[in-house]
Amino acid sequence: MVESVRAKIREVPDFPHEGILFYDITTVLQDAEAFHNAVEVMAAPFRGTGIDAVVAMESRGFIFGTPIAFVLGAGFVPIRKLGKLPADTVRRAYTLEYGTNTLEMHSDGVLPGQRVLLVDDLLATGGTLAASLDMVLELGATPAAVVVLVELPALGGRERLAPYGVRVLSFISY
Repeated sequence: MVESVRAKIREVPDFPHEGILFYDITTVLQDAEAFHNAVEVMAAPFRGTGIDAVVAMESRGFIFGTPIAFVLGAGFVPIRKLGKLPADTVRRAYTLEYGTNTLEMHSDGVLPGQRVLLVDDLLATGGTLAASLDMVLELGATPAAVVVLVELPALGGRERLAPYGVRVLSFISY
């Protein structure tokens, strides 16, 4: 099932900046079977594990996070770029392989003690997920795991997340 999803991922050189090889999941999304398989493989390890909320990052994390939350019977909490959320927020600045950014989540997005699954499409340097984990922990929730479809091990994201002591699952590596 994973190999059929991998076969659908398009590689786009020099996007969004020269020297970056972008792994485009839109080709997975437009194929119903590949999209279904991607969601299923990402959600399967967490069925029946008591996940209260799925937290996913803008924007591609939303694409996988919402159906995974639905499958798990959990709530969905978006993490957005700066200035996109209307109520009180917590925020973290982070670096990625080609720049910096700031993320926010509503300060009531997760509650103390909730078991949270963090979802994104890809783990590269780990900046986005580290910032997200920081916010989840600040609000008192418990990160149960991080799940991504694709991982770029050479960029060290898994090592960056190691201090959090959270389980990290990925299914396709480049």
